[in-house]
Amino acid sequence: MDPKIKRQKKERRHRRIRAKISGTAERPRLCVFCSNKHTYAQLIDDEKGKTIISAKDTELKIKGKKGKTAIAFEVGKLIAEKAIKNKINKVVFDRGGYMYHGRVKALAEGAREGGLIF
Repeated sequence: MDPKIKRQKKERRHRRIRAKISGTAERPRLCVFCSNKHTYAQLIDDEKGKTIISAKDTELKIKGKKGKTAIAFEVGKLIAEKAIKNKINKVVFDRGGYMYHGRVKALAEGAREGGLIF
């Protein structure tokens, strides 16, 4: 598939998702971004336009060789741990235009295991 068309489809999916969900101070939006090398997650309060908490795979102390999905799972657990320290239990999940499988699904499962409710 043409990379330009692929990017346009992702942007269209993302706009469609963002029209339906937004984060508040009590229930922020858990936004996921995956680059080719790294995985990032943020808790965002859309009313104020502020990022409350962020986590990325470079913060993890990983020993040995792990796959990207296993690392994404750990990022999910890390963001959940940080959120619970800040007294945030419930979030709205924003998959960011990505399909819900692979790294995005692993991050969501890690966040759920860490204690977040969505």
